[in-house]
Amino acid sequence: MTPDETDESAVRSEPSGALQRRASGRAAMRTAGTLPGTAGDNLPEPAPGSRPERAAEPLPEPATGEKPAAYTEDGEPPAGTRGRRPLRTSLIVAAAVAVAAAAGLTATGTLGGDGNGSGSAAPSGPPATAEVERTTLVDSETVDGNLGYGDAQTVQAPASSATSSAGTGTDRSGQGGGSGGDGGAGGDGIVTWLPEEGKVVERGDTVYRVDQRKVPLLYGSFPLYRTLRPGTEGADVEMLEKNLRALGHTGFVVDDTYNYSTAEAVKDWQDDLNRQETGTVERGDALVASGARRVADVKAAPGASLSGSLLSWTGTERIVGVDLDVQFEDLVDDGTKATIELPDGNTVQGEVTDIGTPSTSQGDGSASGSGESDSGSGGSGGNQDPTLPVELTVKDQKGLGRYQAAAVEVTLKAETRKDVLVVPISALVARKGGGYALEVVTGDSTEYRPVELGMFADGRVEVSGSGIKEGTVVGVPK
Repeated sequence: MTPDETDESAVRSEPSGALQRRASGRAAMRTAGTLPGTAGDNLPEPAPGSRPERAAEPLPEPATGEKPAAYTEDGEPPAGTRGRRPLRTSLIVAAAVAVAAAAGLTATGTLGGDGNGSGSAAPSGPPATAEVERTTLVDSETVDGNLGYGDAQTVQAPASSATSSAGTGTDRSGQGGGSGGDGGAGGDGIVTWLPEEGKVVERGDTVYRVDQRKVPLLYGSFPLYRTLRPGTEGADVEMLEKNLRALGHTGFVVDDTYNYSTAEAVKDWQDDLNRQETGTVERGDALVASGARRVADVKAAPGASLSGSLLSWTGTERIVGVDLDVQFEDLVDDGTKATIELPDGNTVQGEVTDIGTPSTSQGDGSASGSGESDSGSGGSGGNQDPTLPVELTVKDQKGLGRYQAAAVEVTLKAETRKDVLVVPISALVARKGGGYALEVVTGDSTEYRPVELGMFADGRVEVSGSGIKEGTVVGVPK
């Protein structure tokens, strides 16, 4: 067989260290991907009688600013689509072939030129060998994250009676995790008690006191925005009755109608709060939030008039936030599993539960956020790379230890391939005309057998092809 019929060019170096960036949400190392089945064929012609040599140097990183073809010139994926892994890992193929061409790593023809997959003997054995293994590959990415309680929402004092009487429905309570009413205390009075930072407030607990009147927390999705009395109907009535039932009050039907039975239950509730038993509920009589809240910051002080910001609060469970580089957007979806490594080296499992909208970072952010954005006068924030806010929940809260806020490492598990054949990436040999082969050791000789590539992970690649099975011995560099 002549050198013109076929050619083998060894691609033996693992692309380790690609994407070695350690900013928030960026990859520490790109360890996995899926390569296309073929590569470019612009390899130099072989010297007659020579055998494949293996590249010892690592593959170069893509040039700074280089974009996959499927991305727009702004570096964004096409509208309505997500960047897929082949777009990134195809760069590895291009880099591999480029190294082989630049270094002049060529060989004589050892594969059958007829394309039927039959191998031909190589002149001599490889410098080292490895066996084809059957295992499970996990496609993952390790990025930086922040442990905390999530974004904090501000609780405002209710609007004054004069303002709220307009009935505009405007929420001035810092709604987001909770809401203040607009009557009762009505912006009038003196704050006489506030909770401590870190206190968890649950349904029925007092959020603050005004003129020693307790303002409790109720669960719901919108604030109390009008006076509720016998004859009132609506979703807010049903929300109030659900809370009364949860607090142990009975004698009424939970529906959307406020009747005499509801009024009697309200009087019992008001008695528990040491308030005047009127049987009606005013707009400022309670705060509403979607669930229990943890006080993050107390902004007012006892003795101050009831106005402005009183406190801020968050959810009660610690979560992990990641500002993910948009080029890795395809790694996450609702339900994506992740391993979270804490500062002490312990790990817990997390799950992606919320994916935000890509935005441009304006600087280093806090793990817990503030709920209020300080615009600042950033002259340097205009050219920040766009990031995708991702939130992960952790069921095993005890596994997080005593950390209230901490920098963590998050390994996102994007794909798993079970029971596949794998070889070291350095075992791949680029074929003239496209595709890859393995140098298979057969007794005292070797031959090149074409293979199809699957997923890349941890320096290994999934392979399949005729004559390739578990335990097959293949050539690798020393």
